[in-house]
Amino acid sequence: MSLKFRSWAAALPLLLCALGAQAQSLKAEQAWVRATVAQQKATGAFMSLSSSQAGRVIEARSPVAGIVEIHEMKMDGNVMKMRAMPALELGAGQRVELKPGGYHIMLMELKAPIKPGDEVPLSLVFEGKDGKRETLELKAPARGMAPEGAGHGLGHGKH
Repeated sequence: MSLKFRSWAAALPLLLCALGAQAQSLKAEQAWVRATVAQQKATGAFMSLSSSQAGRVIEARSPVAGIVEIHEMKMDGNVMKMRAMPALELGAGQRVELKPGGYHIMLMELKAPIKPGDEVPLSLVFEGKDGKRETLELKAPARGMAPEGAGHGLGHGKH
């Protein structure tokens, strides 16, 4: 085995690790989950999402909930409606806000209450336009109801 081959073989794991870090195109910032009250079986997760390439978030998961879905809330006439979405589109370099009253991740059939300060693990699966998938793992801190979020009603269990 030549010295050049050994040098490349030794450097290959480092190169692959560096490429893997750069290949992560989905980015989440300012993630948080709304803390729950007694007997509440659902809550929302919120964050700012962006991607270096066009694609879509096709799945969300969390071990704290039996069901995790991507949702959208919007006005339909004079009625605020919420619906599950099969995917959330992301344009290359564009930011999409997940916030109370808009897009959000719905955590339903909660396995335990979520208290302020808890770290809630979330996994988001992103699919690029090329069909390649990547998973972003994050931990979102739980916090209480913000005054500006009052009235958005994400604390329901059925819809």
